[in-house]
Amino acid sequence: MSDRIFAAALGIIVLIYGWIALNTIKAPFQYDPLGPESWPQLLALVMLICLALLLWRPDAAGFDLTQPSALRLLAMLGLLIGYALLFKPLGFILATFAFAALNSRMLGASWRGALAFGFGMGVGGYVISAGLLDLNLPDGPLPGF
Repeated sequence: MSDRIFAAALGIIVLIYGWIALNTIKAPFQYDPLGPESWPQLLALVMLICLALLLWRPDAAGFDLTQPSALRLLAMLGLLIGYALLFKPLGFILATFAFAALNSRMLGASWRGALAFGFGMGVGGYVISAGLLDLNLPDGPLPGF
């Protein structure tokens, strides 16, 4: 029952977001085939589909938040806030490296595996995003590639 209440409340927020995405976001020019207006609209559509599925068939398991789980959620919130705050000053590669490594370590990876994953996400994500997709990402203290 709590899944349906959550989905219904979030559905209202998604409908408001979708309305804003359809009616408010207007770009003066389009630099890619879909344009910057399409991504928020597609995101709203995907969120509505997911919420409809959750309303139709909610999770059968109950939600039991124990103290260790609550602490892990707070740690994840701290990691996300830190990533957002350090994204521009440290740049994409370093901020993503730190976030991915600490996140994977928190989820049980060894230090070696966490550092390798963070390195792959930071450098690989930069190569894909800036190199292949031609997106502007902050360099931070590292020189641009």
